[in-house]
Amino acid sequence: MNRDDRDRSKDEISQASQKARILVVEDETALLQTIAYNLERQGYEVHTATDGLAALDIARSQKKLDLILLDVMLPRFDGFEVCRLVRQDMNVPIIMLTARADEVDRVVGLEVGADDYITKPFSMRELMARVKAMLRRVRLVREERLTGGDGAPGRAALEFGDLVIDPVRWEVTLKREVLSLKPKEYELLLFLARNRGAVLSRDLILERVWGWDYGGGSRTVDVHVRWLREKIERDPAQPDRIVTVRGVGYRFEG
Repeated sequence: MNRDDRDRSKDEISQASQKARILVVEDETALLQTIAYNLERQGYEVHTATDGLAALDIARSQKKLDLILLDVMLPRFDGFEVCRLVRQDMNVPIIMLTARADEVDRVVGLEVGADDYITKPFSMRELMARVKAMLRRVRLVREERLTGGDGAPGRAALEFGDLVIDPVRWEVTLKREVLSLKPKEYELLLFLARNRGAVLSRDLILERVWGWDYGGGSRTVDVHVRWLREKIERDPAQPDRIVTVRGVGYRFEG
């Protein structure tokens, strides 16, 4: 990495640490105003929407959002549909707000690209903690992508035959074709690859990739592993890169 690249990296890291932009999508006006007020008190730039269509318009016009808080039950496109459509255009982290704690809802949310869940009713303290944790993880990933980790630019790519994971470019290629990965898919694959050969429990993966305060369960890991297998395995039904260790978790073989 030359001097100009290092300077650009420093500038991007500096920008990443500036005031985060958060979109709050909630059709209950009182709750929307309360969330927005508390976020603004924390110093965040807040945008709001009360229906799915307005949320999509804001997300697509802003482009540089750092986080979306997205209610599931919304008029004019529910939260699941909004999440799915947003994921087609951008990789912004999404925390779903839901009044239902059913595992089915969580799985559907994961399927369309949600990163975290908070079940109503929740305290503002819990919500602010989740927001801070998510933004902190996003910032760390961005800094690692730009510097290569540990502040050292140019960390070498990880190569496993025709599969290449490039932490600096924050991209994965298979047979020289760039794969389209969701943020958590990339983070999960990178964590598995950096621990090649080690048996990693679902709980450990949850803690290291999603954070200790993540509200979901181990099903989250299984869903993301299935997605990754569909993208990187020669035969997803008989995986030889991400291997299941029955009763424990997963092992990356490369």
